[in-house]
Amino acid sequence: AEVSTQSTGDAKVEKVCVSQRLVTSPCCIVTSQYGWTANMERIMKAQALRDNSSLGYMAAKKHLELNPDHLIIMELKKKADLNKNDKAVKDLVLLLFETSLLASGFSLEDPTTLSSRILRIIELGLGIEDDGT
Repeated sequence: AEVSTQSTGDAKVEKVCVSQRLVTSPCCIVTSQYGWTANMERIMKAQALRDNSSLGYMAAKKHLELNPDHLIIMELKKKADLNKNDKAVKDLVLLLFETSLLASGFSLEDPTTLSSRILRIIELGLGIEDDGT
């Protein structure tokens, strides 16, 4: 959870906690009791005369639940414990967060960031050196 809060940042999730309900997934996004659901957030973003102040307040009430028994989470923790500044671990944590957002029905603020992150992970998996382009 420590890596997740640092990597996802305070603005993206209100709380990171250990899940009591996840079995097969490494993590999920849930809304707090008073936060908007994914569908309500989508509806409010689409409103022509919306009040942006309430949009930011209500949309920020997401909780990231982690499954500590999932192999992905266990391996990420091991790698993060070895090197807290590992860029690959940060990319993987953010990738998990963004895929959890999508799986939970939320939309991404910047889909191009997700696609570039996926490409970096593919390059890493294939052993392709990043030459900065």
